[in-house]
Amino acid sequence: MRKISDIITKIEEYVMILLMGAMLVTIAASVAFRYFLNSPLSWAGEVSVFLLIWLTFLGGSWGLKYSSQASISFLMDKFEGRNRKILEMIQMLAMIVFLIVILYFTYKWILLPSVAAQRSSSILLPMWIPYSAVPIGLTFALIHLVARLTSFSAKKEGM
Repeated sequence: MRKISDIITKIEEYVMILLMGAMLVTIAASVAFRYFLNSPLSWAGEVSVFLLIWLTFLGGSWGLKYSSQASISFLMDKFEGRNRKILEMIQMLAMIVFLIVILYFTYKWILLPSVAAQRSSSILLPMWIPYSAVPIGLTFALIHLVARLTSFSAKKEGM
């Protein structure tokens, strides 16, 4: 599972670089067209929002891989040794259960015929494409968590 997580991380990193570059170009072109050519791009705001949505979900998944999210750790700091490891496992299991529940409803929603028929207002992009950021990002996050839990369990057994 660790290898799959590592491969997904590399894919996330390359896709996020591309998305950030596309967002930079889109916003810069929008500013240039609006202020220098006096001809605003009607689609730039919508494209920027869709790129940001994808960046957010992929970045959240990537951050979960490296435990880089902000957290409140005052409870965790009160424990040491075995009790701390148990609490960390409970925390990971709770996140996995939460993601499974959210993913169930997200996939159920994204596969609705009404979602398949929706189009964005400016560029007429099928809305399942920007909406797919949610299930894909959360699926990647789930894989990262399961990989972390299995490696955490292996470390615990090796002690």
